[in-house]
Amino acid sequence: MGLFTKESEHDTEVPQIKPIVVRTSNVAKELLQASVNYKVPVHSLDFHLLDTQTFTKTAVDGSAEDWIELSADEIKDLKEEHFLNPKFELKQTHEIEIHSITEAHPLDTIDMSIGGNTTLCKIYLTIKPGSTANYYETFNDDFIHLVNKKKLRANLMIGLFDSVMAQNIADFLAKVRIQGSVHFETQERFLIAQGYEPVETVNDKLILHFENKRQNQDEHGRIDYAKRGYVMSAVENELLIEYIKPKRGENGRNCRGEFITPKEPIVKYEPTFGVGDKIEVVDNPDNIEYRAKSGGYVTFENGIYDIRTEVEVTEISFKTTGSIDTQLDADVSINVKEKDALKDAIGTGMEVTVNNINIDGNIGPNAKVTAKKAVVEGQVHQSAVITADDLTINIHKGTAYGKVIHIARLEHGTVEGEKVTVSQATGGKIRAREIVIEMLGSHVKMTASHLIEIKQLQGGENQFIIDPMINESSESLAERSEKMGQVKQAIRDIQKELLGYEQTWRENAAGMEDLKRKLAHYKNNGIKMPTAFVQKYQQHQAFKAKIEALRVELKTKEDQYAWLSEKHTALQSEIFEARIVNHDRWKNHNEILFKLIDPPIEVLYVPTHNSEEKILGLHESEEGEFTIKVLQQ
Repeated sequence: MGLFTKESEHDTEVPQIKPIVVRTSNVAKELLQASVNYKVPVHSLDFHLLDTQTFTKTAVDGSAEDWIELSADEIKDLKEEHFLNPKFELKQTHEIEIHSITEAHPLDTIDMSIGGNTTLCKIYLTIKPGSTANYYETFNDDFIHLVNKKKLRANLMIGLFDSVMAQNIADFLAKVRIQGSVHFETQERFLIAQGYEPVETVNDKLILHFENKRQNQDEHGRIDYAKRGYVMSAVENELLIEYIKPKRGENGRNCRGEFITPKEPIVKYEPTFGVGDKIEVVDNPDNIEYRAKSGGYVTFENGIYDIRTEVEVTEISFKTTGSIDTQLDADVSINVKEKDALKDAIGTGMEVTVNNINIDGNIGPNAKVTAKKAVVEGQVHQSAVITADDLTINIHKGTAYGKVIHIARLEHGTVEGEKVTVSQATGGKIRAREIVIEMLGSHVKMTASHLIEIKQLQGGENQFIIDPMINESSESLAERSEKMGQVKQAIRDIQKELLGYEQTWRENAAGMEDLKRKLAHYKNNGIKMPTAFVQKYQQHQAFKAKIEALRVELKTKEDQYAWLSEKHTALQSEIFEARIVNHDRWKNHNEILFKLIDPPIEVLYVPTHNSEEKILGLHESEEGEFTIKVLQQ
């Protein structure tokens, strides 16, 4: 008889082979060979694992001993030092019975696979969604046998690295046994084998961290040559440069029993540069750090990295430097020396961010300068923007933001700050807490919350506006007003509810006192209290607790309203402290406007030509009428 059997001559199923027993170290290869030899599809074949033998040999003095079989106890006694010894070799031989698949197996309802990480030092069993595990008497043994078969198909060893499997699948097996059937809605993964992961070799590397701060790509990833990082700033203790030391990895062994030898590290970037006094070198076991001892910008000259604080350039333009972006808290000062009135010291479209900048010439169209302290000896173009806490400008036509701002000549520019001083103003807009102008021309709109002071007035058509909301957004005022309205309404509702409870309390006070006397009498004489009396007393206590809760809620809402109202009142009262001071005579037509918050009205006053109304402020009469009057101070 041959190896093939067939149920009937009309049967169209795949031919079956009689079971054959073989010994092999490569199960997948053996199944494929059987498929070829007997001309059957490999997927129609399966096998039973009958036995596994594990062998080892160790090379001694360059010679090889014979393979020695390890017993089960000897396998258990293997330690990490054995597996990580490069001379320790392993192999397994499996006795398997190859047979045709003739019927469905109870475990076929579980769709599972095994896979590992790149080194095959961690092997995972994955059970896919839609799988169902149905318990039967030999479920546990069959399941583990199936897992081992899948490992052998992947040429993985069994019984050596899979001590973690029993613990990791214990909950799953217990759940199937207890519930009888477990359906998997989502994927589940279990670690079923674990070898000895090698430590990867580290090649040396030199990282110029300060260079990585360059932002020379736009949102589409295109190179922006206007931001090529002419000056790279640093703050104290910032990591500027890092050298990663080369380090050979550590040996490992994967779940196929293969020894993994790490590569030798590649050394290409050993530091050949020196550093100056402003850079600290920190030599660590794994790296060398080069850190800034103080703020400034990084320089590299004659093979030496160092930190400096002052940069001197002729101009900042696309052609020469590109935009300059340093940290505001880095101690960097830039001096831009271009003085020619027909040229721009800060070129068109350039952006500069720096702690301190001195510009001898002009700031060009669409330029943007941001600093903590800035001085502009030339003029600021009408489309340029400059921002600095401490700001000094010669001729200003653009937009300026800051805290303390000094402008020699304002020519239709816009200024926003806390305290603004202008030597000569001929058109423009100023918003600040305090505004002081030495000589005021025409068409200037001044808005302040505390003071507008004019030393000399020459022109007209100016607006003097006192607005306490200058530092508040209209949205925040509207939100606060709305909140005040909501809290006020809540106070009314609570007061109304509390009034009702208190009135009911007073009306029932006499009855409650009588009830308490009766309950005390029952208690003192050991008489059981009537249930109706006890319930009525409990209702009385709950009623009292409700009144106390309403009183607490009312107090909380009143405190909240007082706080909101106080902020409102503080802003409103500030307008009565505000002053407009003109040390000169009023000339031509000038408007004075005070903006009130509550009521939200504007009070307008136009001083008479040639009048000497030095100090003007807001006055409220006893009738509640608001006017602008001349004050003594």
